Amino acid sequence: MIDKIAKLITDKKYRFYVLLRHGFYNKWSDERFLKKIYKIRMGESLNLECPVTFNEKLQWLKLHDRNPLYTKMVDKYEFKNYIKERLGEGYTIPTLGVWDSFDDIDFSSLPDKFVLKCTHDSGGLVICKDKENFDVDKARKKIKKALKSDYYLTSREWPYKNVKRRVIAEKYMEEDESGVLTDYKVFCFNGVPKIVYISKDKAEDPTTDFFDENFNHLEMRMRDPNSKTVPKKPKFYDEMLDIARKLSANIPHVRVDFYYINNRIYVGELTFFHCGGLQRIEPKSWEKKMGEWIDISMI
Repeated sequence: MIDKIAKLITDKKYRFYVLLRHGFYNKWSDERFLKKIYKIRMGESLNLECPVTFNEKLQWLKLHDRNPLYTKMVDKYEFKNYIKERLGEGYTIPTLGVWDSFDDIDFSSLPDKFVLKCTHDSGGLVICKDKENFDVDKARKKIKKALKSDYYLTSREWPYKNVKRRVIAEKYMEEDESGVLTDYKVFCFNGVPKIVYISKDKAEDPTTDFFDENFNHLEMRMRDPNSKTVPKKPKFYDEMLDIARKLSANIPHVRVDFYYINNRIYVGELTFFHCGGLQRIEPKSWEKKMGEWIDISMI
């Protein structure tokens, strides 16, 4: 206890997140909060008057690009209808059910394997690989906690503010031979795919590699190291970029996430603020380069 109190006094970042968890900043304006969290996370002042870098412009977009369609696009249930309207059937993970609360779930209707997700956040997820041995009480605790949380307040990603809080069950998608799904994330700028992120970030030794739209490997890092062996160009690469172009048209910036399972492309989600706009990029020159690709005059 004494150590925690000492850390609360001496560690600004720790103190910030303790206060955030207890709702201290809930009534702060978005702008005031974003300046505070940016200083804590990035170690520098946030320039909102004349944003330059990728992360600065993402914070600016949180405040100024308030297209109501974005709420549907980040809702883990509603976004599937959005994808269907633009691409047709079969591009999202099949939904097995949707409920307003955990206690409404009819587990007898679900297959032996499934995934539970909250519609309004990131992280409210439970995987069931064997229904007979599924810990329902543990899942209930996690999902109910997630349903009570306001994801918008954590970094003021406003599209999440009005997402209806529900629980969905999705089909469990079988993993590859390594036991880990590969994530493909396409960073798009006004309909143009500029960077493709290929990652096994759920692996025991997570790696991430970055490529331009022509699949040239980029000397670029975010959180995880590059893999020791550069990934090969996926056979579905061109189709994936075409889909990303369609879904990102006329949007200053959006990240389109994909999975490739059993020879099919699935759109996993749409993300407007990569890591909340609080992720360092190395070398730092990439932050400025990516910032140049966001045209805030569109707003």
